[in-house]
Amino acid sequence: MATATTTRTDVYTRVTSHIVEELERGVRPWLKPWNAENAAGRITRPLRHNGQPYQGVNILMLWASAEIAGFSCPFWITFQQAKELGGHVKKGEHGSPVVYASTFKKKEQIEDGSETEAEIPFLKEYTVFNAEQCEGLPKHYYMLAEPPKEKIDRIEHAETFFRNTHANIRSGGNRAFYAMDADYVQMPPLEAFRDAESHAATLAHEMTHWTRHTTRLNREFGRKRWGDEGYAMEELVAELGSAFLCADLHITPEVRDDHAAYIGHWLTILKDDKRAIFSAASHASKAAEYLHGLQPKPAE
Repeated sequence: MATATTTRTDVYTRVTSHIVEELERGVRPWLKPWNAENAAGRITRPLRHNGQPYQGVNILMLWASAEIAGFSCPFWITFQQAKELGGHVKKGEHGSPVVYASTFKKKEQIEDGSETEAEIPFLKEYTVFNAEQCEGLPKHYYMLAEPPKEKIDRIEHAETFFRNTHANIRSGGNRAFYAMDADYVQMPPLEAFRDAESHAATLAHEMTHWTRHTTRLNREFGRKRWGDEGYAMEELVAELGSAFLCADLHITPEVRDDHAAYIGHWLTILKDDKRAIFSAASHASKAAEYLHGLQPKPAE
């Protein structure tokens, strides 16, 4: 029987190994599954049966599963949920793993002879199936989206989203960056980008960096100089944060080519620490949720 510790190690190792393999091929796995044509959105995070988006490393795990199997539907459900929805998983289908954090209690004896109870965190794994692996589900799980427009218009809803954060976003020059000390985001003008989606995806990247400020999420990886491991880890968080936000805003992510230069750094980080991708995905989810939290509340 596997212990919580061995199960946790297996999950960390398996997920990290897959992402390392993709990076070694020069592929950033969080940028791939953008051809989905389900009515839930051509671009979206993986969704639970009730439409709630997955968080953290589960986004990467299910995006990878969808890419390998060619699924275009973003909905993922358990075997039991399929039955409760009036359908069933097709015979012979294999599910995809997802994880959630849990704890178990362990009694420990301290120096004075008394006992104390500690809660030990661990990852628990369960299996979900894509809606395309099921039959008999309600129709909205299978509906296809309308074909996308040929012409890409200015993405007003994305610009409104970032404007609502009240971040100091400046336009001009030929570099996109976040200036930590002065606390502003610098963006080249829209006309300098290949298209409006490239502009929005790059802004999502820089706005993920913006959340690391001490007055916001206070995210720090011990970075001391450009290009060190702490710097590369923050860049990985920003890459994932951009991918998550693009999914939320229905934008095809097109991150700047210079970010490919970090692949070597990311490989070093992931090979040295099997938990690194879990940590980066968690930080990226928190950054995306922070930016969502700055949006105006809908009128009741």
